[in-house]
Amino acid sequence: MRFSVVESGYDRRQVDSCLDELAVRLTRLAARAEVVAGAGRDADQIRQESTLVLALVDRRQADGDRAAARSAERAAAEILARARGELNAAREEARQLRERVYAEAVQARREFEASLHERRHRAARADELLTGLTVETVPADTPTAAAGGVPATRVATGADEVPVDQPEPGTRVA
Repeated sequence: MRFSVVESGYDRRQVDSCLDELAVRLTRLAARAEVVAGAGRDADQIRQESTLVLALVDRRQADGDRAAARSAERAAAEILARARGELNAAREEARQLRERVYAEAVQARREFEASLHERRHRAARADELLTGLTVETVPADTPTAAAGGVPATRVATGADEVPVDQPEPGTRVA
């Protein structure tokens, strides 16, 4: 992220735009984090359901229906395994997103600090160049070309001749 240097710092619109973009990215990250948290709640709900299924299996086993109980156990185990897989995938995605956003924020900060350092270096160099200059005031009664004190043309100087090595203005040289 590079910002244009203006007279008193950086272009405010560019900086505001950058901050708005970072805010949008952080909002998206927060939304994804909520999804991951929701997946955790879903996992709790699945655990409760699997506990209920296991209780149902226990009742069925007591009734002697062992085949149906094994099928229910397998279904509960599959549901639990699938939920764990989804939860792990969501956690990994959130981790990767968090790392990417952090890396972008670090890079943005480095670029900003480099730009700020360069601006300060240029300002110091300008100050260094300007400290050696002296300003002389010109008296108000000094004649200038605009005031008519200095002849600006040949006619004003009274010279009608053109030097040999310079052609007359407006003539073509062969």
